[in-house]
Amino acid sequence: MIVTLTANPSLDRTVTLAAPLRAGEVQSAAASREDAGGKGINVARVVTAAGVPAVAVLPLAADDPFGIVLNSAGLATRRVGIKGHARANLTIADPAGVTTKLNLPGAVLEPAEASALVDAVVEACSGARWLVLAGSLPPGAADDFYVTVIRAVRIRWGSAAPKIAVDTSGEALRAAVFDGHPDLIKPNEDELAELAGVPLDEADLPQAVLAVARTLAPEHVGAALVTLGALGSVLVTADGGYVAGAPRIRVRSTVGAGDSALAGYLLAESAAASEPERLVTAVRYGSAAASLPGTQAPRAADLPGDDIPVAALHL
Repeated sequence: MIVTLTANPSLDRTVTLAAPLRAGEVQSAAASREDAGGKGINVARVVTAAGVPAVAVLPLAADDPFGIVLNSAGLATRRVGIKGHARANLTIADPAGVTTKLNLPGAVLEPAEASALVDAVVEACSGARWLVLAGSLPPGAADDFYVTVIRAVRIRWGSAAPKIAVDTSGEALRAAVFDGHPDLIKPNEDELAELAGVPLDEADLPQAVLAVARTLAPEHVGAALVTLGALGSVLVTADGGYVAGAPRIRVRSTVGAGDSALAGYLLAESAAASEPERLVTAVRYGSAAASLPGTQAPRAADLPGDDIPVAALHL
């Protein structure tokens, strides 16, 4: 089983335009959709669609309309009552796949609500293989909130604690890496550069990612899955690194692509796949998500072929 925590869930509204976005003008939309979003929820949706048990933990008020959309996703959830309502994120996508996002702030998490959320995650982790801490933190949560969760889970379950994956950014990622020591992180290249405090050489991005990520793995993290968009992804572990290219697809929406890549990696790892196979599966799921409109969970039928080039990287 895979447990996810989405501390700052969002109602993802996606508007698809028939032409490029023209700022300051009135345009008609070709289509629109609403999805229950937030990184942890996105991961849980992909895992569930693959037939693997998943539980999504999130804060949610009983009268929040977000719950109606979440119910339609068919997820197993643990909902912790709060006073505020989930935020709404707006994504505008044009025919060329250019995506514009407007992310609103989430509901303020009161101290008692934050404590109850930690307790819910700890209890949900009974028998889990992975715990995924994903997404931004809501207003009111400390930068080290994920560290608090990691410590509580490891104290409660000891040697039976699940492996922990973190997908966030900024100070929340920094605290999780250097104080929480997770088993896996999933930054993109910009988030990795910000975390390490060094620029990445664009001339050979995979090699630059390897050099930077090796300063983190294995001393601070077990492994780093770094997504590079159209350039594919890099996996860095204690044993070395691999790079996998991305298949040619028609990009419909990049929202949730990184979350799907993480889900693909976890599915492959849970099936005892090799490190190169985990990376290829991550790329297939991320690419499939980018080829779908809105924030949809890719299924097996959506995945591109597995003939994705993968190569070892060396310092």
